[in-house]
Amino acid sequence: MKQPLRFNSISDFHAFCSLPNPEHPLISLIDYSKVHYIVEDEELKWIQNFYSIGLKKNVNPKFNYGQQQYDFDSGVLCFVSPQQFLSLEIRKDIQVEPTGFLLLIHPDFLWNTSLTKKIKSYDFFSYQVKEALFLSDKEENIIVEILKNIEREYQSNIDKFTQELIIAQIELLLIYSDRFYERQFFTRKKSSHELLHKFEEILSGYFENGNLIENGIPSVKCIAEQMNISPNYLGTLLRLHTLQNTQQHIQNKLIDSAKERLSTTSLSVSEIAYELGFEHPQSFSKLFKQKTNQSPGEFRKLFN
Repeated sequence: MKQPLRFNSISDFHAFCSLPNPEHPLISLIDYSKVHYIVEDEELKWIQNFYSIGLKKNVNPKFNYGQQQYDFDSGVLCFVSPQQFLSLEIRKDIQVEPTGFLLLIHPDFLWNTSLTKKIKSYDFFSYQVKEALFLSDKEENIIVEILKNIEREYQSNIDKFTQELIIAQIELLLIYSDRFYERQFFTRKKSSHELLHKFEEILSGYFENGNLIENGIPSVKCIAEQMNISPNYLGTLLRLHTLQNTQQHIQNKLIDSAKERLSTTSLSVSEIAYELGFEHPQSFSKLFKQKTNQSPGEFRKLFN
């Protein structure tokens, strides 16, 4: 198996794309029309040691980014964090002139700034490309203006204010992206509701088909993989539409199933715990009391 390329620095990426050396070693805005991937195969794999925010238009329409294929006729914003694995499939039989921008930010540039930790709180960096951000013309203009401000700042004479001003622009870019992502969640209601329905179907299947005894309590990651989305995306979707995260939904389902068994069967608490995927009855009893303020035995007495 061919090993993925590794880009440890922004300079490495510039060289690979046949671009001049970056004007700043830790941050660079690239004109996407000037990017040329020199590859022998139709698949390109790499791991990069820096953040990238890509605004891409008119890219090869059969261009696969990660596990998802996108139509890049309109503006699409993609976010990648350091050490993520990327796989791109490039259709050489389709020739189009790509446009857009690629902002590269090395983690060292953020050191000792407000974004050192805060940047990790933006969920869209964890989606990889499973949920790119589709922009309206107005939104795209806002993003492009911020990108240009960043470029103008590092191209000017660098002084003690340079980093602070660029950090402020990056933070503004991320805040706007967060706003636009939330708009996307709500405007694409059909897609969101279909995913919510699929989530309920998968979760119910575990409890109705006896999967818990064999496989244990489903993890957030396991359910997200079956839905072909990332755990962070699933969590954000659920929080926006239900005000609860994925783990809370799983626990609520467990408690509902436990109540049903406690009130309608003569199974012991230990047997119910086993059926619900718990290795230790004590763990089940602790969760049940935490969620209901009653022990399983106290709840059962209500039906005797």
